[in-house]
Amino acid sequence: MSAPIVIGTDGSGESARALEWAAAEAALRERPLHIVHAIESRPYGRVHVAQPEGAEPITCAGRMVLAAARERVQERWPGLETTTALVNGEPRQALRAQSEKAFELVLGSRGRGGFADLLLGSTSLRMAECLAVPVVIVRGNATDGGEILVGIDPVRDAGAILDYAFDAAELHHARLRVIHAWRTLATYLEAGYADVEQIETDLRKAVLAAYQPLRRKYPQVDVVDEIDLEHPVTALSRPSRNARLLVVGAYDWRWTSPQLGSISHGVIHHAQCPVAVVPTR
Repeated sequence: MSAPIVIGTDGSGESARALEWAAAEAALRERPLHIVHAIESRPYGRVHVAQPEGAEPITCAGRMVLAAARERVQERWPGLETTTALVNGEPRQALRAQSEKAFELVLGSRGRGGFADLLLGSTSLRMAECLAVPVVIVRGNATDGGEILVGIDPVRDAGAILDYAFDAAELHHARLRVIHAWRTLATYLEAGYADVEQIETDLRKAVLAAYQPLRRKYPQVDVVDEIDLEHPVTALSRPSRNARLLVVGAYDWRWTSPQLGSISHGVIHHAQCPVAVVPTR
């Protein structure tokens, strides 16, 4: 069986939108959909599947959330293989366990109850760092016919990020826009660069070299590249309003003093389309 797409749901409106995105993605990729709901209890113990015997109201409510989610999926995608899991424990631990062998994990941008704190971008990013699968944060609107955007730093290994982005572009028959932001001109001048045009030329060559191998792997994908002199979060968030998906890596783009995930964290909060955070290790 192919690896499933896992969706964390809490019954909120945001998680319902994430559920629809995950189900559509699973149907398009011909992968199973696995719907997870976590019941928080304190103190947190080992994550385990909730048992029906002597079910407390919170357990019954969780089962209702899952039943409603599965019914919604089956109504719109009747042929999609769908499973559910109700687990006791801290949400991050629950989703980590349920996603170990997943293709990707999908979350809403906000939530309530057990997933309320999880669905903040910073926490979701930390999950992406510890998981070996992409984490998709569904926020804004995925524009039908919109481009797939991917932000890369050509000085780092962007292979996994680009592979995910090219695959998504091929799957959705969408144009892929590869974006690199300069951060600030002063940073490059301090590093010894003096010619602005030469900086852009060198960066464009580096970006092209980074994604050229993927063009051969995905010859049907229409690719354009963009070099911007502005903050990466701005460069990526601005075009996201008309995009289908924005893909970033779980690292920072700073040239010095890297702070892991700050760019991805900013993008998660400001993007206007779903964001896929792809692990690079």
